[in-house]
Amino acid sequence: LAPALHAQNPQAGDRRVRILGVSCSPRAGKTTAQALEAALEAAREIDPAIEAELIDLGGMNIPVFVPGSADHGDFDALIPRLTDPRVRGIIIGSPVYFCTPSSLCKAFLDHCSVFRSNNFAWRNKVGAALAVGAARNGGQELTLQCIQAALMCQEMVIVGDGQPTARIGATLVNPGDDQIATDTFGLTTARNLGSRVAQTALALRG
Repeated sequence: LAPALHAQNPQAGDRRVRILGVSCSPRAGKTTAQALEAALEAAREIDPAIEAELIDLGGMNIPVFVPGSADHGDFDALIPRLTDPRVRGIIIGSPVYFCTPSSLCKAFLDHCSVFRSNNFAWRNKVGAALAVGAARNGGQELTLQCIQAALMCQEMVIVGDGQPTARIGATLVNPGDDQIATDTFGLTTARNLGSRVAQTALALRG
């Protein structure tokens, strides 16, 4: 893994800032990915320098992390995108399973331990979390906190969804029909989260 982590610094004058959304739902393209797309679109609207990209883990092979194992599945192929020096913000999204993130989300975050052991490659990047549950109070906040705890271990700068609500992250509801278009409140938190990540990334860029 080490060679892929030694990315070069951006060229002088390159002011682009990339924001990644990582959908940790095993169901590709469903509500978690849709919510992240809303957040990324809001991030793009903040400044022309913002580039935003969705990484959908649905259908990928991200195995349970075993320290010392050489089996990283599809995670290895993601490393160049996750460590691109232009990436200044990362939003991790997960569906809520029994009030916690999906097993895919946990496996992904565990594999990201390689960034800690390689000079904290995510240090000072902006980190944020998004959760989609089956009810308004369906475990979203605990899911957010689980993701944020993992990101803090990477020495990331953690932000919530910003003003006017300034809560800990984006919380959405999938009532069972795989639609979030009518969840006005939830989509607002997603867009606010994307905006806040972009604003903070630009501020840290200087």
